[in-house]
Amino acid sequence: MDSRRRIPRTDTLLAQPPFAEAVGRLGAALVKEVITAAQEQARRGEIAPEDVPELAAGLLPASATTLRPVINATGVLLHTNLGRAPLSAAARAALETSAGCTDVEYDLATGQRARRGRGALDALRAACPAAQDVHIVNNNAAALVLAATALARGREIIISRGEMVEIGDGFRLPDLLASTGARLREVGTTNRTTVADYAAAIGPDTGFILKVHPSNFRVLGFTGEATIAELARIEPAQIRPAEMTARPGVPGRDAGPVPVVADIGSGLLAPEPVLPDEPDAATALASGAALVTASGDKLLGGPQAGLLLGRGDLIAAMRRHPLARALRVDKLTLAALEATLRGPATPTATALHEPVERLRDRAGRLAARLAGAGLDARVTESDAVVGGGGAPGVRLPSAAVSLPATLGSSLRKNTPPVAGRIEDGRLLLDLRTVDPADDDRLREAVLATAAGQQPDSGPG
Repeated sequence: MDSRRRIPRTDTLLAQPPFAEAVGRLGAALVKEVITAAQEQARRGEIAPEDVPELAAGLLPASATTLRPVINATGVLLHTNLGRAPLSAAARAALETSAGCTDVEYDLATGQRARRGRGALDALRAACPAAQDVHIVNNNAAALVLAATALARGREIIISRGEMVEIGDGFRLPDLLASTGARLREVGTTNRTTVADYAAAIGPDTGFILKVHPSNFRVLGFTGEATIAELARIEPAQIRPAEMTARPGVPGRDAGPVPVVADIGSGLLAPEPVLPDEPDAATALASGAALVTASGDKLLGGPQAGLLLGRGDLIAAMRRHPLARALRVDKLTLAALEATLRGPATPTATALHEPVERLRDRAGRLAARLAGAGLDARVTESDAVVGGGGAPGVRLPSAAVSLPATLGSSLRKNTPPVAGRIEDGRLLLDLRTVDPADDDRLREAVLATAAGQQPDSGPG
């Protein structure tokens, strides 16, 4: 008799408790896919037909998403490839709360439509009182697109050549701005741009001056740049009010100072003593910026979002623009952002402020337990970084556990996966980016990987 005839049928397996329960968690299609994969192995003779149920049960994923939680031991606080800022417990709870039907734009008292995301908007406004009004879109690039389209379409945006930046994955700021229908007026040079350079470029077609924080690089040596305060004080010369006419879909502006839009990037709403050179929204607005754009998933420590803060008339013009609908955020983002703004310190803030002495203590305990199990584990000084396009060149003193580099690849395939970094031929697990609550899971992952085993990840 052909052994393949003994392979359990799909419907028979689906009726068994492990698979019937999994259908409720993962969906029938995904469970059938797993069962089919096990059956195919049996048809190829790689496993016995009787082993199909056990293999299929072992292949069932923990959730219906292919995304996997990773222990970030890279020493990069805001690792773009790992999703940047990890959310706080408050923000994660808010996601659960908002996952079903919510009053995202519904007034429960009157039964009428309400302003969408009013709680998150109020929280953002309260977190940055210097802003007359605020708006939220889906990322910082979207914030710049909305500002350029609503305020400068068909007009000029004045920008320093030294701030025509490219960020990750070939994304170039000039290309983004040009796509909005605005024209870029480049001034100055790569290393030096003066107030006079900006002033000479201002004309009837000027929409705004854009000041961009070069968040992922530094230019050193013979350099110079104009400050936001200096730019905000520029008085356009020889421009008559009659020349400041509105274009279709673009609000006109008066003959006073040209609005300064500051892209601060990393999302600090107030000064951060640990990062004194990192720009923040409150300082930019106090210095005269008419509008500030920033990210929600960087140093703010929240979900991916684009934050717009500034003059009420500019925010109103952007909020009314048809593009605002295409760039709006969903209820999950609004909930997580509000909880981030109102809740306790975020994991990003905690990691940024963790005393290095505490990191050394944790690294010492972890290394000692690994060495006691026979591993070549040592404590070493380390330098962590902010990452995510924030605080370039700033090194954060840290401590790490140093292991043989050969463990790196296996740890990434572990359950849970662990991402470290290779430095001087050794694998470093930098504890500044590891939640202290994960220290035991990290130790178990290293031990299991070194032994060629997978740790028990537990339910879920």
